[in-house]
Amino acid sequence: MITVLNTVGNRRVRHPEKAHKQDSEVVKKPDWIRVRAPTSEIYAETRDIVHNNRLVTVCKEASCPNIGECWHQRHASFMIMGEICTRACAFCNVATGIPLPLDRDEPERVSRAIEQMGLKHVVITSVDRDDLPDGGAQHFAEVIQAIRKRTPQTTIEVLTPDFRHKDGALEIVIAARPDVFNHNLETVPSKYLTVRPGARYFHSIRLLQQVKELDPSIFTKSGIMVGLGEERNEVLQLMDDLRAAHVDFMTIGQYLQPTRKHHPVIRFIPPDEFNSYAIIGKTKGFLHMASSPLTRSSHHAGDDFEKLKALCAGQPDSDC
Repeated sequence: MITVLNTVGNRRVRHPEKAHKQDSEVVKKPDWIRVRAPTSEIYAETRDIVHNNRLVTVCKEASCPNIGECWHQRHASFMIMGEICTRACAFCNVATGIPLPLDRDEPERVSRAIEQMGLKHVVITSVDRDDLPDGGAQHFAEVIQAIRKRTPQTTIEVLTPDFRHKDGALEIVIAARPDVFNHNLETVPSKYLTVRPGARYFHSIRLLQQVKELDPSIFTKSGIMVGLGEERNEVLQLMDDLRAAHVDFMTIGQYLQPTRKHHPVIRFIPPDEFNSYAIIGKTKGFLHMASSPLTRSSHHAGDDFEKLKALCAGQPDSDC
């Protein structure tokens, strides 16, 4: 089910679909989940580049805990097609509502910011745009093309929506040839109804599988959050499902509740359990695993891409 609320003409509430929900109890974060507040000059310079180019980042909109570290290193993950999502996932801090029309100048502004930041690797993600006939696939392609034209040395990772009911959308993105195609499962299938109600688990698995069918040279990636009430065996089965779809790289991170209206944190997973998931994932055949409390899809994405290339080169008989 997709919830879309029209707030045009009124002061926009960030999460109108959650306004009626009772506040959940505040759970104290353990020591291993704490991060320092961003204060560096380089962080401020990155913030200014984003602001001056009138761009949106998932770092800020999704309240990423790693924003201080990443922006200090001049890394940013750009969120295209606006800052308003047509879905209302229970875990996400991105605003919900009816989006504005696409900004046709956005691809050029994204490419200009990448040039100004000197990015060797960039992550391009987006809000869900169920209102568009192709779900925004052509806009993704135009952003990729603009980056290739301005900074051809930059490698490109896309983190896309699921493009449900958008025939041909995936093919448009793959034809633009990103270096990495990421689509997050977010959680185990038993939690989809409460955590990710607008999506379908096996549709997302099939989407990732189709990427390899369309272009086997593109690395595929997916990630989940833990701490939403999932069972360990469910996570292990999800790993098997991703490997059956020939996914190369998996990320696992701790879910952090954006507001008291969002899905509560059921459990903070200790670091040793994350380490265990990483070891198990490697035995299941993932080329690379990133699993820690603060792991996020785009955290250290450039370094992880270099590792993927090196690992793939050392395994000529693998899926890559």
